[in-house]
Amino acid sequence: MKRIGFLINPVAGMGGAVGLKGTDGNVNEALFRGATPQAQSRAEVTLKLLARESGLHFISCSGAMGEDTLKASGVQNYQVLYHYNGKSSADDTRQAALSFQKAGVDLILFCGGDGTARDIFDAVGQDIPILGIPAGVKMYSAVFAIDPATAAGLVLRYDVKSLRDSEVMDVDEDAYRNNELKTRLYGIARTPALAGKVQFSKHIFEEGDEERAKQEIARFAREIMIQDVLYIIGAGTTTESIAREIGVNKTLLGVDAVLNGKAIAMDLDEQTLWALLEQYQDVKILLSPIGAQGFILGRGNQQISARVVRKVGIRNIIVVATPHKLRETPVLYVDSGDSSLDAEFKETVLVVSGYRMAQRKRIYQPERG
Repeated sequence: MKRIGFLINPVAGMGGAVGLKGTDGNVNEALFRGATPQAQSRAEVTLKLLARESGLHFISCSGAMGEDTLKASGVQNYQVLYHYNGKSSADDTRQAALSFQKAGVDLILFCGGDGTARDIFDAVGQDIPILGIPAGVKMYSAVFAIDPATAAGLVLRYDVKSLRDSEVMDVDEDAYRNNELKTRLYGIARTPALAGKVQFSKHIFEEGDEERAKQEIARFAREIMIQDVLYIIGAGTTTESIAREIGVNKTLLGVDAVLNGKAIAMDLDEQTLWALLEQYQDVKILLSPIGAQGFILGRGNQQISARVVRKVGIRNIIVVATPHKLRETPVLYVDSGDSSLDAEFKETVLVVSGYRMAQRKRIYQPERG
């Protein structure tokens, strides 16, 4: 029987939709802006799949850090080992992980983001494999499953032979909120891995050819942008190049709105973006996948929520990426938080990769129980 240590960071991901680009140290601000918890519902997707299976015993935390979600998901075989009072903290995460280690768990399954991964790694290092159900805003570490449904399959199928070394990344959130990406390698954890089921850490490409490719993409994008159509432009240096080509000073790590070559709203949160969609009928979304992770939706752009995508329409999403990035990204991923919407994406998507050039890339679809 596999013994699974399970914990949730209840506030993970709350800063994404409200445009905070992270939740660490900003929970109160996220709540003030109307953020709602995301981690519990993400974890439920995984646990409801695992609840059907015998041979699993969960060791968890009280309340919102685990027990509530285990109950809601129909999991019967569990015990609460770590208890906390008041609001959970990073220290609670570390102490819970240590209690799991003492209990002899085979795997720590957690739901959170990069900060949660770092806290668990601080506690157990490489002594226990860890696997993340993605629920944060950015998630640049390589310890996360592609999406919650895939996490369930990894828990069931992994064995010692499938463990791999995976980067735990440290992201400077203060710099990130100021449109500067600073990352460093925090440590190397052990993670269950099956081909295409666990994300890679983010890569930043800095070759001179990259800049030329971005300029070519931007030149073509300017030609095909239509008058009186509202363009929602996602984060990234490739989309920033497009904005620069049309004379707009884009928010590098935010989501902006452009109409007829002019920025009409900058660094949008989900509610403001939704209000814009009530005003404009013709809308398109410009996105670029994150580094070598390959995520179109669900990493660093949660402002573009499932309901936003449904209203705009999948057919009105334009994906752009340089040839180098596409070479390093064999498959693209969608993790909008709505598995039914994710399943509506076609098996492939056309990606603009140069001036009047495009490549067709496969979109990963998880196994669904």
